[in-house]
Amino acid sequence: MSNLHERIAAYQEHIPHPHAVAEGKLIRGIGLTLEAVGCQLPVGSQCLVQTIDGEIAAEVVGFAENITYLMPTEAVKGIVPGSRVKPLNRQQGLAVGMELLGRVIDGNGNPLDGLGAIKTSQRVPLTRPPMNPLLRKQIDRPLDVGVRSVNSMITVGQGQRMGLFAGSGVGKSVLMGMMTRGTEADVVVVGLVGERGREVKEFIHDILGEEERKKSVVIAAPADTSPLMRLKGCETAVTVAEYFRDQGMNVLLLIDSLTRYAMAQREIALAVGEPPATKGYPPSVFARLPALVERAGNGGPGQGSITAFYTVLVEGDDLQDPIADAARAILDGHIVLSRRLADSGHYPAIDIEASISRVMPMVVSDEHLQAARRVRQVYSNYQQNRDLISIGAYAKGTDPRIDLAIAAEPVINEFLQQGMKQVTPYDDSLQSLANLTARLGKG
Repeated sequence: MSNLHERIAAYQEHIPHPHAVAEGKLIRGIGLTLEAVGCQLPVGSQCLVQTIDGEIAAEVVGFAENITYLMPTEAVKGIVPGSRVKPLNRQQGLAVGMELLGRVIDGNGNPLDGLGAIKTSQRVPLTRPPMNPLLRKQIDRPLDVGVRSVNSMITVGQGQRMGLFAGSGVGKSVLMGMMTRGTEADVVVVGLVGERGREVKEFIHDILGEEERKKSVVIAAPADTSPLMRLKGCETAVTVAEYFRDQGMNVLLLIDSLTRYAMAQREIALAVGEPPATKGYPPSVFARLPALVERAGNGGPGQGSITAFYTVLVEGDDLQDPIADAARAILDGHIVLSRRLADSGHYPAIDIEASISRVMPMVVSDEHLQAARRVRQVYSNYQQNRDLISIGAYAKGTDPRIDLAIAAEPVINEFLQQGMKQVTPYDDSLQSLANLTARLGKG
């Protein structure tokens, strides 16, 4: 008998033990979420929901006692009470590799460009443990983005996280395209999340250009996709950027927009019953924002860097919007685009008074810093007295500083403006700044 048990045990060692998970069934479907019973799946796992037309993919986003909350990744149609919920034994993680360069993918890593399957041999998880901040390399050198006003007045450091704050239609996407064409980064990763579908094709073909596409990866999750896909779009973009950083490359990460990421998380959180906190945003939104942003930045020894720009849509041009306020606190600086400047034909419509780079003093020389401050002072003097000057209430000669500001205003505006297709290298930007400050004098 003992021999029989030993033989059975020996056979069992060679028999695979798959992790069997029971199928469940739908009991409720309201709004964006589906409720199922009978399937004990961890949060974040994938499953298939049977419909009268076939099957749709869904992801577990929460649970309550014996009820599992599912969020479909595609349009919900054809579901009926009692529909089967089948766990999906799919290989976890995102396929990454150099084969991604020049491609356009969705939030799940599937190709959207019609160029065939992306064959890569490596997979990485969408989320990873936070990096030890003491292992990160310091930000000690500037990054050339090809935009004169940014290079000279709001200098960006390699590995910095910046925000582009603006209302709708002020030129965020155009400025992102200018930086894509003018950057010295090895790889550009663009996340177009929650924006109009028309803008995706325009950005790729008109703004990026053929040469820039060869070193770029575009992740697209337009506004008509599910909130789960929009959420994954941002996370996939960061994961792809992390992969190239781990290969020792310097990456420029552009995400348009961080606000749509927050809105997608709000939709999911409210759908599963999380209470709203600040202006309708649940607490989980403000927990996920820093978790996403902190993944960018410089890597450790032997790794490259991720310099990230996140666009933030300020509703009604209100910079005190909860998402804008939270983003300012966790980013290393912000570039504010002014609707007043855009309406007057001033492009890029960067408000240098309201914009700041927190690492600029660490990556530029003292001469550069003093020159930028001088231009900012003269520009600010004009803006503060703009109303008096425009109505003719200011008498010339009353204040020499205002007289200088009036004389220098057209010169400074010419310096700050740049054509959409024009690229101004970093050294040329500094030379233009030096020429401008020489005309302004010491003051």
